[in-house]
Amino acid sequence: MVDEQSWPVEIRLKSGHRTLAVTYDDGAAFEIPAEMLRVMSPSAEVQGHSAAERITVGGKRDVEIKAVEPVGNYAVRLQFSDGHGSGIFTWGYLRRLGADREALWSAYLTELAAKGLTRDR
Repeated sequence: MVDEQSWPVEIRLKSGHRTLAVTYDDGAAFEIPAEMLRVMSPSAEVQGHSAAERITVGGKRDVEIKAVEPVGNYAVRLQFSDGHGSGIFTWGYLRRLGADREALWSAYLTELAAKGLTRDR
């Protein structure tokens, strides 16, 4: 279960802007690839306004994070090298992506294949 009350104490870019490292006040630490953050962006552009409107985004293997911008005291907005920048990543959502990374990524890869998409196109 993801702790929605935990607070990040460090957020930084690593590996040539291809990984976001997040460390929480309870000691949990995650490294989340830029590609995963981009394809699972919480933006309406990706998530739609309902589950039926959610878009499967392919072709983002080489995307980078160009900027990390604070949003109030609850989130960050990530600017990606492909121009996407409308998603607001709350602390809880980042933690969920980090904690459930393997399962979420596996489901994403399965969905890509089912839709005839790849990480490269």
